[in-house]
Amino acid sequence: MFPLERQKKILELLMIKKVLKISELTEELQVSVDTLRRDLNLLTKQGKIEKIYGGIKLVESKFGESTIDERMISHLEEKESIAQKCCEYINDGDCIYIDSGSTTYQIAKYIKDKKKLTVVTNSIPVVNELLTSDVELIIIGGKVRQNEKSVVSYDYLFNFHELNISKAFICASGITIEKGISDYNLEETVTRKKMIELSKEVYVAVDSTKFNKDVTVGVASLDKIDYIITDHHLNKNFIPKFEKTSTNLIISE
Repeated sequence: MFPLERQKKILELLMIKKVLKISELTEELQVSVDTLRRDLNLLTKQGKIEKIYGGIKLVESKFGESTIDERMISHLEEKESIAQKCCEYINDGDCIYIDSGSTTYQIAKYIKDKKKLTVVTNSIPVVNELLTSDVELIIIGGKVRQNEKSVVSYDYLFNFHELNISKAFICASGITIEKGISDYNLEETVTRKKMIELSKEVYVAVDSTKFNKDVTVGVASLDKIDYIITDHHLNKNFIPKFEKTSTNLIISE
């Protein structure tokens, strides 16, 4: 197993058990203590895990992730602008996925007049926004994250592969050229990865503050993302970097 694969496996194990002993990890990964220590030192340096006596635990709040309610009102003008730009890519008759997040939520406010539109979502605020519209709604089943007002799911809870998604609108807490998009919560990324895998086109809707950040867990590399839509406050130094990737960077006015 390559180092990156081991490190990903460590984070996945921490999603199930919030605290792991060193002995458990060496047995699970079939590696020496020295090899494991190198992986753990790197993950600690990246701020993704925290060492405790005899083991490690996941770090989720170290970066100061705000609640969904706080994010709903921060950078609101930029998020509304991004959402309006996203709506230019949504057509009558589409079946789209809207992710749980403060930026992707804004999309729901601007699509109510679309004809024969189907929205698949794991966001309770998106459901509430569209409940009285003519949009056909499908909500993903699973465990409710009350603080995020979202639903996290797994294959054994929801049959993802029955969905036929034309366009997925995904949120993220971090974007880098090297690592792609990342987020704080491991459970939340399970659904995001599934939707990226299933959708014909993938749009990431993020405000400019998320760039040059690589947070707790990786979601997808840039080669899996068709479009990134952000606001005009983006540092201009990023624009030429994206020209070397297969991802289209779109800046809303």
